[in-house]
Amino acid sequence: MTLLPIIENIGLMAFAMSGIIEARRKRFDLVGVYAVALCTAFGGGTLRDLLLDRKPILWVNDPVYALAIFGLAVGAIFLPAFARLRERYLQLPDAIGLGLFSITGTGYALEGGISLFVAILMGVITGTFGGVLRDIICNELPSIFRRTELYATCSFLGSLVYAVLLKTDFNSGIAAGSGVAVVIVARLIAIRYSIKLPDRAGE
Repeated sequence: MTLLPIIENIGLMAFAMSGIIEARRKRFDLVGVYAVALCTAFGGGTLRDLLLDRKPILWVNDPVYALAIFGLAVGAIFLPAFARLRERYLQLPDAIGLGLFSITGTGYALEGGISLFVAILMGVITGTFGGVLRDIICNELPSIFRRTELYATCSFLGSLVYAVLLKTDFNSGIAAGSGVAVVIVARLIAIRYSIKLPDRAGE
């Protein structure tokens, strides 16, 4: 479980970048870019900590995270290329953040003695909620509420793999790496081949 803080820190930066890219594509100013980056990076983890009653909340307790994201936001403002990035450049950091946060959400829930299935759902919540906030602030219908390429499903699959491997006494690093890889690869494959859940029988 000692890997979880490391995984979470990387996930924070990945999700922050996805928020920054989307905000710059929308031509937001510095305040807007920073707000979107913060919500994307901290949204899922904050909701997870509130649901699990984990205190103190990471970014509230340590200002380094908010300061680091502010630095990224300022850098993006002074790099015009960010405003010209196409939507596809958002997909990789978003997939990475989804994978990393799904595993940390599941791991912290299991640490707290939560049942296996609920821990997996906690991983999905952690992995997807930051993206939901990002899309809402950027005036987009969140991906998980649209019939689009698999998103929450990828988070669920990776969280399931991670939880099952942990419960069968696999090495925690292998379990975490496998879970993250499943989420990222599944998401990128879903995007590449436009794989979607059917909205009704036969579709």
